[in-house]
Amino acid sequence: MNVAIIIAGGSGHRMGQDIPKQFINVYDKPVLIYTLEGFQKHPKIDAIELVCIDGWHDIVWAYAKQFNIDKLKWIVSGGNTGQESIRNGVYGLEGICSDDDNIIIHDGIRPLVDETVLSDVIIKCDKYGNGVTSMPYNEQIFVIDDEISTVEYIPRETLRRVSTPQAYKFGKLDWAYHEAFEKEIGIYGSSYTNTMMVELGERLYFAAGSDKNLKLTTKDDLEMFKAYLKSDKDNWLK
Repeated sequence: MNVAIIIAGGSGHRMGQDIPKQFINVYDKPVLIYTLEGFQKHPKIDAIELVCIDGWHDIVWAYAKQFNIDKLKWIVSGGNTGQESIRNGVYGLEGICSDDDNIIIHDGIRPLVDETVLSDVIIKCDKYGNGVTSMPYNEQIFVIDDEISTVEYIPRETLRRVSTPQAYKFGKLDWAYHEAFEKEIGIYGSSYTNTMMVELGERLYFAAGSDKNLKLTTKDDLEMFKAYLKSDKDNWLK
């Protein structure tokens, strides 16, 4: 079974709006629904669990009914941090998922999840036990020396950008969150499931990525998302 955990537990202060950014309407549809539709339409996704900010659960159920998101089976409350929210989602599947089920974690504010990317993280997870969407760096990366200058760079060929979706076998994922929160490993600051797994000694396997996989953090990101929705791919592009 392939179960998606969609993380929508944040308040989105950096967007500067009156409501959480995952609920901002774009062309008469909330951002979160665009995200959920990507998983709803994918033939390999069996069920969806949403980790949602308190006070919005009933609204999400209403949206799910309106937009025919019938794979949404569970909504759980988010935590005080991103890692607490993911943990709540993982713990919410205890007694529901088996150890060998694939759990696909994805940010609710990444509404342009590509079908081929989602397929590949599942394929990699089936083969290796996990799969994390990734992209190469196309810019040069320099190490700060004294805040205004540098004398060292990191070869971009040695780097990959990792985001979501990312998939893990449920047994390993559930163990990892219990271990991490018990021992306080990989749960603070900007930590996410992927960085936590590495801190716990796990090897991660790269899956396909996409430059369209925007994370909507600022108003500029929102404008880029709207532009993607309005754009048509030229027929001559392969």
